[in-house]
This record gives sequence, C-alpha cells and structure tokens, in this order.
Amino acid sequence: MTVAKCYRLLRAILATAEADGFITKNPCILKGAGVERSPERPVASIGDVDRLVAAAPERLHALILLATYTSLRFGEFSALTRRHVDLDRRVVTVVASAAELRDGTRIIGEPKSAAGRRRVAIPDAVVEAVRHHLTAYAQPGPNSLVFIGPNGGPLRRGHFSRQWRALAQEAGVEELRFHDLRHTGNTLAAMTGASTKELMSRMGHPSVRAALLYQHATEEREHVIASGLSAMILEARVARDG
Repeated sequence: MTVAKCYRLLRAILATAEADGFITKNPCILKGAGVERSPERPVASIGDVDRLVAAAPERLHALILLATYTSLRFGEFSALTRRHVDLDRRVVTVVASAAELRDGTRIIGEPKSAAGRRRVAIPDAVVEAVRHHLTAYAQPGPNSLVFIGPNGGPLRRGHFSRQWRALAQEAGVEELRFHDLRHTGNTLAAMTGASTKELMSRMGHPSVRAALLYQHATEEREHVIASGLSAMILEARVARDG
C-alpha cells in the first residue's frame, strides 16, 4: 500500500472518530498528502519512433506510426476496420474499441465515453506506410480488421506485449511502453500549437485535466495539427540522413 493510500485510510478512520465524538478534530489536514502521483512516462523522439519502425517486422510499421501520430489506444487499433480508414481524406475514425477478458474472450464495444468516438487526421508523412499496410497486411473487405496478429487473427494484447518488449529493447528504448507512443503523439501535437480543446478531441478524452498535461476542435484544425506533425517528422529525418 502506498503512503498516499495509507494517509487516505487514516484520514477516513479519523473522520469517523471525529463524527462519533471520540476526537475533537481530524489531524489529517496535509494538503495533497492523499494524492497519488504517477511517475512521468517517457516521451519518444521522432528518431526513437523511426528506430522502432526499422526494428519491427513490416506488418507493424503502420501500427507504430499511427500509434504515435494519431494517438489511438491499443484497443482502438485492435477494433479498427478498413472502412474507418479514409486515406483520400487522411482521417481515421474511431467508433469501437476491443477489450480482452481474463479467459481470452474478446469483446468489441463502443469507446468508454462519447468523446472516444472521433476522427483523427493522419499526417501526410505516414499515409504511404498506411496505404502499403492496407494492401499487404490488412484483412480484405470494408468491415475487416486493419491490424491483425501474425497468424491472421485479431491483435492480442498479451502476445503483442511480449513482442513489443523485445522490439523496444532492440531499438534501444526498453523503458518505452506501447501506450507511451500515444503520450508521445499528444506531446508532439501540443508542440504544434494545438489547444486544450483540440488535444481533448484528438485524444478522445472528456476531461480537460488530461489534455492540460500536453499543452483549442474542428476537422480543419485536425489537419493543421497533422501537417505540423508531418513537418516535424520530415525535418527530423532530413537531419538524421544528412
């Protein structure tokens, strides 16, 4: 049990004692003492992302790029179908998310909140990688899955997590989780000048608090954000390649 949890428990016990008249005043009055603060997650550089792509099997290239530059969640990728990827308009539409029960049962449902249903613009710099993936690796048919496992079935979190750990180690970013690519993308989007409201829309998050971590949302502005990300990607690659 963490210190913060212990403090909250003690405060609750003493609040009951105060209410019952056993003590005159609850001494647990330290501001913020019961708040748990998660350690800050790492942010990958564009070079880190490119190294991950280079180390990964080709069927994962588009997944890594979209995870970074559109900030979708793993469950959203696992449920993504062809008809929700529009490369002519350069947008991906999120309408569902996949979850796995402990017994392995896979459940497809709507996003947790209304904000989770959203359109996110795809940066021009990664469109061709997504186009190639749709041609070479996605299941056929408009209602079929875009991202699948090595044997043709749906993405499974357990198998993918093991593969990701090996991949991150090979790329020299062993501390990076797959979900940190979403954190990276949100940070980069904030660097393009995206407002809090735009970040909330892009993240699919109903809370201002999460968006403020990255520090206003129309489809037009989504493409401005994507263009800024694309420019950052190209600039980093030019600098890398000399």
